[in-house]
Amino acid sequence: MTTDLQSPGDIGRRAAQSGDDARRERIDVHHHYTAPEWVRWAEQKGIADRDSLPPWTRWDENDALDLMDRTGTRTSVLTVAMLGRFTEAAARKESTRVALDAAGDLAARHSGRFAFFTPVFLDDAELSRWSVSHGMDQLGAVGVSARTSTGNTYLGDPALDPIMAELDERAAVISTHPMQVNTSGAPEGVPPFVCDFLMDTTRAALSLIMNGTLDRFPRLSFILPHGGGYLPYIASRVEVFGRQLVPAVDPGRVSDYLHRFYYDTAAPMSPSATPTLLAAAGSSRILYGSDWPPTPARVVSEVTAPALDGDPALGERERGRINRENALRLLPALAPV
Repeated sequence: MTTDLQSPGDIGRRAAQSGDDARRERIDVHHHYTAPEWVRWAEQKGIADRDSLPPWTRWDENDALDLMDRTGTRTSVLTVAMLGRFTEAAARKESTRVALDAAGDLAARHSGRFAFFTPVFLDDAELSRWSVSHGMDQLGAVGVSARTSTGNTYLGDPALDPIMAELDERAAVISTHPMQVNTSGAPEGVPPFVCDFLMDTTRAALSLIMNGTLDRFPRLSFILPHGGGYLPYIASRVEVFGRQLVPAVDPGRVSDYLHRFYYDTAAPMSPSATPTLLAAAGSSRILYGSDWPPTPARVVSEVTAPALDGDPALGERERGRINRENALRLLPALAPV
């Protein structure tokens, strides 16, 4: 005789097993990729000198796979990086093509281990359209990546509506990240990634809220890096003073957008920070992010990943969502075939 009844012990063991599986099958949505092929191209063109590039641009395939294996990461979704300033549109397009083709080749060689976002450029709608078409339609990118700002243009700027409308038609996932930010007035010796990046992300999120971007383009999904910057921690302040912003913001929109954004775990997860992020967004909106290689491999494997696994604010169900399940729901193309 069989029965569908399960003992509390059976349920607990199954939940623990699910959590263990999630740790071994993480999906990393915050992985910086500077293609070696792009570095060689940039050197040949006289655009960059590898010895003068930041250390995190020395991306290595074997190092990446080794770190993924050590941290139980099944799939890394790459943000395709390109450095250097281009004055000619043709050179910028060629730079994008070289980097995207390398990402596509890498994903094809390691099916299931790597996927990638194709870049959009806040200051170049034509190049953005080409990148989206080439990256998504021809190479299989799972979404797009964008800077939180370029100059004084933030993601919610109405000037970006044409490209947002095209991305909305694709129900695109937009992974965001600050790169070049104005740090004038910052204390000497404080690099921008410590606090200025977080402020730029917060400003980008506020621009999306103030301009109602997700109301006009409801099929878009935005991933905010580094736990959303300061947004989860100042959300109540924005609600209180929202009517003093220009344009004014109804308190209800702030709460609504907090639960429509996604947030990655690169840097914010800790016993002091996690409860606030959970209270603001809920565990179904948080995604695992390593921020490698700008965050060194030792830090990822010995600090950030273990901190997530051992965070007292998270149960096994929440860890399973953050490590894997939320990413699969948001990016179903990552599901195993």
